[in-house]
Parts: sequence; structure tokens; C-alpha cells
Amino acid sequence: MKEWFNLSWESVIVLSVNAIGIYLAIIIFTRLTGKRSFSKMSSFDFAMTVAIGSMIASTVLSGSVGLATGILGLAFIYGLQIAVATLRKYKTVSQIVDNSPLMLMDGENILKENLIKAKVTEGDLRSKLREANVLNLSQVRAVVFETTGDISVLHSNNEQEVLEDWLLKDVSR
Repeated sequence: MKEWFNLSWESVIVLSVNAIGIYLAIIIFTRLTGKRSFSKMSSFDFAMTVAIGSMIASTVLSGSVGLATGILGLAFIYGLQIAVATLRKYKTVSQIVDNSPLMLMDGENILKENLIKAKVTEGDLRSKLREANVLNLSQVRAVVFETTGDISVLHSNNEQEVLEDWLLKDVSR
């Protein structure tokens, strides 16, 4: 139990150097690859964010992973992110990497089968409608379960206002 609180100056210095080094590496790689590195546009983006967090923790806190190894690992992960982001323009890669958005409501109609597919309850849906300040279901034009796991509520107070088809182009119904 005494070892839990025993910390040498050498450990503090190693930890500090690793933390500063990995922090600078993250800043440099993110500047080189762009903000997409930490976006949550697809499941691949989410996986990359988790992988980066794990590498940071391993490099800073684990004595078995050196700073150079951590930075090299980060370089590979960022390289994969750039490669996949570039290859996503091809439909096959995009279908493998990206989730497709799913419509949960079409106007006032709740698409119960899609709620089940998305594992979203009617309570979750009501919550998102309230967050979007929807007062009546007649205001709803569409509710979409996005590729990121977010729920978008498209609504209007003007009943004559029509939702443009372009906004729902890749949405599964």
C-alpha cells in the first residue's frame, strides 16, 4: 500500500517529459491533418478519437511505452485517418466506414421500425423534440438519426414551409 503513494522525482520528470512531448505531438499532427481528427462525423472518426486517447494515456502513464513509440503510434493513427478520409469519396469505402443517417420521423409520422433499428425509444425522441423547442408535432418536417449518433430535428412554425429534398438526400427512410 505504501508504494501507491511513493513517487520519485525521476518518475515525475519522466511523466512530465512524456506528457509535454505527446501533447506537442498531438498539436502538430492535428494542425497537419486538420480539425477532422477530432470530429465525430463517422464511426471511424469516433474510433480514432478513442485510439488517440488510449495512446496518450499509455505514453504518459505507462513505463513500458516510450515517448518515441507513442509519437510513432500517433503518426500511424493520423496517417490512417488521412487515408480513410481521402478514400471516403469512393462509395464502397464510405459504406464500410460511415453509418448512414436514418429518418425517425417523416413529418408528424413516427417511423417505429426505424426507432427500433436505431435503438431509440419514443422517450428519447420526445426529449429531442423538446430540446428543439417543438411545441406541436405539426411543426416537425423530419427527425434524423445522424451518422454521429446525434438526432437532428428539422421543424418550422410555418406550415407552408417545405423541407428541401437535398437535406434528406442520403437519409434512409
